[in-house]
Amino acid sequence: MIPVSIQMRQALGKLVLPLLVLLSLVILIAGQADRKLADQARMTVADGLAPLWGLITSVQTHVQGVSTSLREASRMASENTRLQTENENLRRWYDVAVSLTRENDALKTALHWIPEPTPAFVTGRVVADSGGIYARAVLLVAGTESGVKVGNVALAANGLAGRVTETGAHSSRILLITDIASRLPVLLEASHATAIMGGDNTAFPRLMYYAQETRPVEGERVVTSDQAGAFPAGLPIGTVHYLHPGQPVVLPFARLDHLPLLRVFDFGQGLIDPPEAPGHVPLAHPHKSTTLPLKTLLGQG
Repeated sequence: MIPVSIQMRQALGKLVLPLLVLLSLVILIAGQADRKLADQARMTVADGLAPLWGLITSVQTHVQGVSTSLREASRMASENTRLQTENENLRRWYDVAVSLTRENDALKTALHWIPEPTPAFVTGRVVADSGGIYARAVLLVAGTESGVKVGNVALAANGLAGRVTETGAHSSRILLITDIASRLPVLLEASHATAIMGGDNTAFPRLMYYAQETRPVEGERVVTSDQAGAFPAGLPIGTVHYLHPGQPVVLPFARLDHLPLLRVFDFGQGLIDPPEAPGHVPLAHPHKSTTLPLKTLLGQG
């Protein structure tokens, strides 16, 4: 190798850029002068470099595949560990459930328990209610031909939504529990006290006619009561909340402003007349006397 001085290296380094620019200009001028020759030269270079580019692309694709496989393997290992832990927890709960089921069956056998019949139900799609006498009601795409009857109970995924007040061959109207015409007997689970839940066209139905010595407790669950045969007992509705002191309301479990589907159950409660139009249902003050008959307080809701 011929030794090159530092000054020569610096001079050559300064000449590289001008030479490259000059070469580029020569190539541009030659390409404009003889377009066909330039195209042939470009394609010749492309043909020569094509295998190299293909090899580089193949290596890049392989490296990306290996990297993706490694990340996926790491994710799968983490997911497998999580699933093993979850499976162990489920196995423990399964053993507990089996033990409780056996104990429950033994107790039922000892008590000669008669199981309650399973209610029939249909599921329908909810559509916007374009009319009707109620302010808070929806239309269900299921009617008498599907087995829906007036008085059937409508349940959302999380809790009670309302009950059927009108039916057609292929549709039915559901009166929601938030409507001003809705009245239904409820049970406060923590205190085991009874009350009447009445809608007032807001998102939170009010609790009325409860015993003063057993006032509703903030946060306790509210379920349906079977008084007057209006509803079956134990259907979840919501929890107690105080908007103001002495004014308890119910926070419904069901999202009544967004009901894509509803299940309509036939609990065999019998035919109940639908409530009157909202303008004819009086709003009773929660501190008034509870000596009125229960069916009068319900207004059938």
